[in-house]
Amino acid sequence: MKTDMTKGNPMKIILMFSIPVLMGNLFQQFYNMVDTIIVGQYLGSDALAAVGSTGCLMFLVLGFANGIAQGFGVMVSHAFGAKNEKLLKHYVALAIILTVIVSAVLTIPTVLASKQFLIWMNTPENILNMADAYIKAIFAGIFCTMSYNVASGLLRSIGDSKTPLYFLIFSSVLNIILDVFFIVVVKAGTAGAAYATVISQGLAAVLSFIVMFRKYDILRTHRDDYYMDWNGIWHMLSIGIQMALNYSITAIGTMIFQAAVNVFGSQVVAAFTAASKVNNIATQTMPTLGTAAATYCGQNLGAGKYDRIFKGMKSCFWICIGCAVLAAAINCFVGPYMIGWFITSPTAADMDYAMRYLRIASIFMLPLAWIFAYRNGLQGLNRGLVPMLSGVMELAARVIAIAILAKPFGYTGVCYADPAAWLSTGVLLIVTYLIWELRTKKKIAHI
Repeated sequence: MKTDMTKGNPMKIILMFSIPVLMGNLFQQFYNMVDTIIVGQYLGSDALAAVGSTGCLMFLVLGFANGIAQGFGVMVSHAFGAKNEKLLKHYVALAIILTVIVSAVLTIPTVLASKQFLIWMNTPENILNMADAYIKAIFAGIFCTMSYNVASGLLRSIGDSKTPLYFLIFSSVLNIILDVFFIVVVKAGTAGAAYATVISQGLAAVLSFIVMFRKYDILRTHRDDYYMDWNGIWHMLSIGIQMALNYSITAIGTMIFQAAVNVFGSQVVAAFTAASKVNNIATQTMPTLGTAAATYCGQNLGAGKYDRIFKGMKSCFWICIGCAVLAAAINCFVGPYMIGWFITSPTAADMDYAMRYLRIASIFMLPLAWIFAYRNGLQGLNRGLVPMLSGVMELAARVIAIAILAKPFGYTGVCYADPAAWLSTGVLLIVTYLIWELRTKKKIAHI
């Protein structure tokens, strides 16, 4: 069902739209988590560390691809809000064309250079080959991952957050089955977990496009919609690349962070991997809120309903507080039990390394929530420059924190790198939005 976010109570609409997205994000984390659990339980802690050490590199490349995909959805939401069906269909067609081109451009160099990237990140020698086998297979499936995210983004842009959820649930279940098949039966090692992920996402993408075209006439394209409109391509890529660069710049910061953790050896890498998985689960309400904010702002900007944007973003501020409290509670009180999901019989040292990061991160959950809500909201408002520059601030904050704190405080000092990035960037984004709101109100008052 389509949700017109230009009508109704903003708080209620944002929350109702967010629920299916949250469920989808949780299932996304669920099958990522299953990869990790099965790898850790059947292949051992070194294999767990190998898969975990690729996380930021995977985020760098897939984040870039998915950022572009989100940009496509923003343009479609603008056309939907403006009730311009012809333009909307053309944007859908351009999104499909650009998905093929972008995924091809990203796949070839990343597959060829994956091992060199891992070497540059100080990946321990004993896990290097296992890490490369995993990430190389993931990169080979970029088209599958990007296609699913494009289909989901197009559906969400017209307010349907339920259909992507249904196919993600299907994908998650299939991923578990394939994980067991490739790792336990075929004994494909860490690459088996990647095969399971790519195949399950590819099938989810195919099904999403089939249902999208059959269910919604407004998204169903025809031959006339497929033409090279350079102005349209420029608009779509300008938003998409801004979002993609933001992901990539942030990912470079996390790669530097991961490289700093890798120095402490595979035991610390495994513990940190487990802690990161727990933190990702705990904070899933935040990217959910970000997706809702981008769609909400995009539709209302297209409709010219600025008062609704102001009310909706105020609602997001209060929702951020609830997200932060929930995430901190999960990290501190549930986290100790969840660590054992990823590490078989964790030692006292494993628990110490993992919980040290989770406790430090929990203190700074509110600015992290601001990043998701206000970065995505600004992107939905076509204000992508500051969100992109905020990624540079995240990168700088992580690098400075590591440079200052790593040597005197060791692993504990490195754990403060993420919070330093969240605090500096979260404040920048919320201030940027408030300045935009103030200026917009003044312009409206003078009309």
